[in-house]
Amino acid sequence: MQDFGNILHNRVLLVAIASTVAAQALKLPLEYIKNRKINFRVLVGTGGMPSSHSALVTALAAGVGQVEGWDGIEFAIATIFAVIVMYDAAGVRQAAGKQARILNQIIDEVFQEHPVFNENRLKELLGHTPIQVIAGSMLGIIMAWFFGPSGMLLAR
Repeated sequence: MQDFGNILHNRVLLVAIASTVAAQALKLPLEYIKNRKINFRVLVGTGGMPSSHSALVTALAAGVGQVEGWDGIEFAIATIFAVIVMYDAAGVRQAAGKQARILNQIIDEVFQEHPVFNENRLKELLGHTPIQVIAGSMLGIIMAWFFGPSGMLLAR
């Protein structure tokens, strides 16, 4: 149980989590600017600007690089993990969202005359655009740069 308390001192983990929280929090004002209305659902939803997944994994990789060195195997593993997550966010999940949109349109057209069909609509906003992924990854790098283990602010 005493080792559990050490988690709270893991700066790499804390900055990675703070990066994803910051990305989610940024979605609220950006959504307001875009649509001129407050939508609290963006705080817990997937997709949107910036990508919180990208912020998380890039802050993690940058933190690992700061602690273990930029030439170490740990940084290489964290970086490959980050690339896979970001590729999935912008590629596979984006494509799944497009498919969901088309299926929802088909369902709307087929059951237009028979509104008995009451299944939930498929979630269309699953992934991210490349710009959203880049913005999230830049946020993660900035967070690690300033708040990470050897960051400019709060350094040990």
